[in-house]
Amino acid sequence: MASFSGFLAKAQMEVTAANGIPSLMDYVGKGGLDVGDDLVVLLYHIQFACKRIAALVASPFNSALGKHSALTGAAPSDRDKPKPLDIVANEIILSALRNSGKVSVMASEEDDAPIWINGDGPFAVVLDPLDGSRNIDASIPTGTIFGIYNRLPELDNQPVEEKALLNSLQSGTKLVAAGYVLYSSATILCASFGSGTHAFTLDHSTGDFILTHPSIRIPPRGQIYSVNDARYFDWPEGLKQYIDTVRQGKGKYPKKYSARYICSLVADFHRTLLYGGIAMNPRDHLRLVYEANPLSFLAEQAGGKGSNGKSRILSIQPVKLHQRLPLFLGSCEDIDELESYGDVQQKVNPGYEV
Repeated sequence: MASFSGFLAKAQMEVTAANGIPSLMDYVGKGGLDVGDDLVVLLYHIQFACKRIAALVASPFNSALGKHSALTGAAPSDRDKPKPLDIVANEIILSALRNSGKVSVMASEEDDAPIWINGDGPFAVVLDPLDGSRNIDASIPTGTIFGIYNRLPELDNQPVEEKALLNSLQSGTKLVAAGYVLYSSATILCASFGSGTHAFTLDHSTGDFILTHPSIRIPPRGQIYSVNDARYFDWPEGLKQYIDTVRQGKGKYPKKYSARYICSLVADFHRTLLYGGIAMNPRDHLRLVYEANPLSFLAEQAGGKGSNGKSRILSIQPVKLHQRLPLFLGSCEDIDELESYGDVQQKVNPGYEV
């Protein structure tokens, strides 16, 4: 398999040699970060799967897939019911992980339990295959989120269900790599392998992800907050005070903040990563394993923070596969100021239709 990864790296290097800009595979290979042959092969299959999903999301036929749920009798208010497009994306990634030969278990937001793939695979992968899919009919950006852990060899002799679950419930501090793919006006794969956060943009002329944002550093403070403030009257007093203060320019930063909210986690986080500020969902809504841990890993590697409003996300030990929690991501100074208000986690959840 080492020769295979070397072949990939060489081929990608030839594509980008003319302009000197490394591709993703070149960057992680022996001429770049050298993350190891096994991880290079896995990343090749992940990025290949995400190219397929990008094409699916941009297809004129994705609307028909999304409407299929109505034809099968799904209730429109079931916001967390997987749409068929989610399921197709999930199957694409599962197939890619199987073909890589490098994954022991996959845990997905779309599956009730982890899927055991290969006992010899060195990695466990957790993912949200298509975050924000309910926005696709309106052509709003969507994304894929993933996290990669080393398989825990001490569990190898345990029953399959038990070792599949425990490998998937590792603390975020044990992440080997994490990333997201943003499907928007451009398709961007943003990833960290434990040494900074880097973004690669899909060049449709060559089919390669090209390094466009090396070593991203989130500004220590931004001037943008991202939250659905239509929920303002359900918020706790601490969160109300924080938002009221920063948008009046009366916080620790003496300028008025602006609101930017897409209602697509990957898109809101991507903007925050580049421009600074804070993106949040104060309810117990986002999944620790599939969303909060990978994105917090990326935030920290870029010099930012991920918090549940009280403590560091990556320090929270998952106890359930689909465990939910509030999530606050962004600039260090913004997260610190938010946490200083104390009561920022929304506990009132009347059930929202949209």
